[in-house]
Amino acid sequence: MSSKLNRRRFIKKSLQISAGSVAALHVAGARLFAKDKGEKVVTAQSGAAPKATLPQGRIGNLSVSRVLLGGNLLTHYTHSRDLKYVYNLTAHYNSEEKIFETMALAEAHGINTLSIHNPPGIVDMLKKYRLRKGGKMQWIICSTAPVEPGMKAYTDDVKALVDEGTDAIYLWGVHSDRLIAEGKIDLIGQAVEIAKDLGVPSGVGAHDLRVIIECEKRKIPADFYIKTFHHHNYPSAPKPDELKGAYNEVPGYWCRNPQETADFMKTVEKPWIAFKVMAAGAIPPQDAFKYVVENGADHILAGMFDFEIAEDVLIANKILADAKRTRPWRS
Repeated sequence: MSSKLNRRRFIKKSLQISAGSVAALHVAGARLFAKDKGEKVVTAQSGAAPKATLPQGRIGNLSVSRVLLGGNLLTHYTHSRDLKYVYNLTAHYNSEEKIFETMALAEAHGINTLSIHNPPGIVDMLKKYRLRKGGKMQWIICSTAPVEPGMKAYTDDVKALVDEGTDAIYLWGVHSDRLIAEGKIDLIGQAVEIAKDLGVPSGVGAHDLRVIIECEKRKIPADFYIKTFHHHNYPSAPKPDELKGAYNEVPGYWCRNPQETADFMKTVEKPWIAFKVMAAGAIPPQDAFKYVVENGADHILAGMFDFEIAEDVLIANKILADAKRTRPWRS
């Protein structure tokens, strides 16, 4: 009995020490980066809020930070290719309490908006953060309800999202890609109008550039676009003969034609939120953020763990301050 208890105490103590060491490394890393940049970074462990800001732009009636918090890591959807353990690792790390810490850190560093889809339980968790934790984070959410003639299921879901406090709605890129492939552009227009009629900014998401091209050609009154955008200069990027669809998991790419995207978006006068900018972690933020900002994106949607936020915001602020753009800011 005594031996078992001693082993348990030893294991428990070892885990506490390991957890503390990891946390200390995260804090130390953030502080070293901040010192190098001449700025102060306050981490979640400190319990205090830094005086950080980010530039903002307008999307409809919303003031939206130039960097948004991406939702995939919060819903544990990591696009981890064939590394199956990464999904489980993220699911274990990003507990509900850790997600609350992540959103609080994002707000403290000037990120005032997140974008996320709505699997079961997500909206309830976001509401809890607002109501119980005092969070002010704005929500841009895409409904995953079916988009089909009649639009009943989609309308009901979008109405419920707005009633629950969603600040802006966009048509999920998975839906819009399929609708374009099937020649059902009219349903994209109907989806946009449903959210607009409910009084919130209404956008269209896409992996496939044809979605944006057709929306512009048909003058669909979207308030903003959320379009994938990243270059192909990373080791696991697709070879030219591997570029089949608009996106692919292995090899991992989510923007098939970055130069065409940049060129076409120069002609678009609506705000553009670029997502998958780091190709699901394959491109470092310094490289990714500079590329998308200087090639025309108005906002960066970035998936971040809590310990990445301080550094990513410092990087983004420097890039935003020095950016050389040919496309005017559209938000």
